[in-house]
Formats: sequence, structure tokens, C-alpha cells
Amino acid sequence: MPRQWIGILRKRTEVGAAVVTILLVIGFTATTEGVWLSNANMREVLRVTSILAMMAFGEALVITTGQIDVSVGSIFGVVGILFLALGPQIGAPLAILIALVAAIAIGAVNGFIVAYFRISPLVVTLGTLFVFRGLAIGATQNPPYYAADNTMRANPIYQIFGSSDVFGYNNALVWAIVTLLFLHYVLFWTPIGNRLLAVGGNAESARSRGVSIMYTKWGAYVACGFFAGLAGILETSDLGYVDGSFGRQRELQAIAAAVLGGCALAGGRSSIVGTFLGAFILSGIQSYLVINSIPPQWFILLLGLIVVLVSLGNRVLTHLLTRLARAEKTKD
Repeated sequence: MPRQWIGILRKRTEVGAAVVTILLVIGFTATTEGVWLSNANMREVLRVTSILAMMAFGEALVITTGQIDVSVGSIFGVVGILFLALGPQIGAPLAILIALVAAIAIGAVNGFIVAYFRISPLVVTLGTLFVFRGLAIGATQNPPYYAADNTMRANPIYQIFGSSDVFGYNNALVWAIVTLLFLHYVLFWTPIGNRLLAVGGNAESARSRGVSIMYTKWGAYVACGFFAGLAGILETSDLGYVDGSFGRQRELQAIAAAVLGGCALAGGRSSIVGTFLGAFILSGIQSYLVINSIPPQWFILLLGLIVVLVSLGNRVLTHLLTRLARAEKTKD
């Protein structure tokens, strides 16, 4: 294999996700006689993709540092409930602000416990997952759900956050694209991104260069909480209601999208573009199952298989490319 291709595959981790995306579009379109690629279905697929990608972007930042956050689904749900519960009382703008502050606070608590006390991130975030999911279920028992009234849905701020369209596509797509461009720039063109990648790649080496391991990890969790909360607001703004099950299993989808997009669970390798493609792939699979009247339980099965197989594939590919790179150097 030519050296330049080895370098591209090692640096551009989203290549695999791009190939899978192309094959998926071709295969799903052909087997549904074009229904999957229809305008109506694509609008829904891109809406779901955008909201899932927003959650996955934050998860990707945490995974880049070699950590994980399984509480994003509960943050997504509890922030959505908080937003719709407060909206009629204090107005949409202030409700959004308070809901996002709450999301940031949850992320900050996760990050502080993980980074300062050095407790397993899986244990910490699994605990907060149950805490805030329990709060979400309890808050929506009476009434069983919160729904936005017509006055709230007519609010321009509310519409900006997802209840209106741009060229026929939900506003969430605009939010996702803007966030993608911003985070891609931050991750690969700023010192903040260098620190995130360095901590995930080799924490001791990063520390020796003056990088604060604790603050870098803490910052990643804060950002993850923010983006999970923003995703929850986008979803509730579009649907107009929320209940206790809101966000359930979204944490698994966010992790799967990031891993499928080229983020290494061990840390040190990431792709924001790939994460978006990973979210598109998962949303596309879910839509394909619906079109073919396949029970949704199969999506959960596929989700688990995707995480396992992609993780194994990333490990094998990394090992193979490393060996090929060493072989090329030996030739020189």
C-alpha cells in the first residue's frame, strides 16, 4: 500500500464511516425501490440524525480523552422536561437558558467526580444516568407528560430551536451543521483540541508538556452535558411534548455513532465529521427497519453488534496500519 494512503487512513478516521454511508445509501435505496431516499423519508432521517449527532458530538469529545459518558440520555431527557415545564411559567428564552445551565451543571458534576476523584467514568455516569432518569420519570407521573401550548410553540425562539423548517428540513439540521464546523475547527486547529487529543493519546506525555489532565477531562464532560441538553431542547421543540421515557437508549446510540464515526474508545483519535456520519448511519438503519415493518427490537440488537464489531475493526485496522507504516520505514 502506498505510504500516502497509509497516512490518510491513519489520520482521517472518518474514511470508514464515509464508505459505509455510501454503501448504505445505495443498498437501502435499491432494496426499498427508492422509498428510503424519498424526500419525505430523508427529511425525517436528517432530523433524527441531527439531534443524535448533537448528543454524539459531546460524547466524541469525552471519548477523545479516553473517558466515556453513559448519562447523556438522561441529561437529554431531564433537560427536555425542564424546558417544557418552565416554558409556560417564565417564557421560552429563559427556560432554554436555565435548561442549558442545568445540562452544563450535570456535565460539570460528572467531570469533577471522574477527573478529581479518579473514579471509573462508567461507574460515575451510570450512577447519574439512573439518578436523572429517576427524576425524569418522577417529574412526569402527574401529569404523565409535558406538552407545549400554542402560545409557546408560536414563540420565535421556540421555533429557532426546532419547531420550524429551513428549505423543508428541520432547524435541527442547521444547528448540527454549525456545531460540526465549530467543533471540527476546535478539535483540529486550536490548542484546546490538541490537549483533548494529547490526553487521550498519552496522558503522561501530555502532563509532562504542561497539560492539565484534570481540567481537560472536566471540560470535555462539561461540553458533553451541554450538547446533550441542547439535543434535548431541539427534540422537545420539534415534538412539542416530553415524558419520563424521553432519551432512553439515546446514550447507547450516541456512543455507537461516535465509535462508528472513527472515535477510538481508548482515546487519542477522533472525528467530528465521522461522528455525524455515524449518526446518519444509525438513523438510516432505524428508518430502513420501519419502512420494512421490522420490529424495533432488532435495532437494539444491531446497535450492540455495531459497537462491538466497529471497536474490533478499529483495533485491527490500527494495528495493521502501524505495521505497514513500520514496513515502509524499513524499506527506506
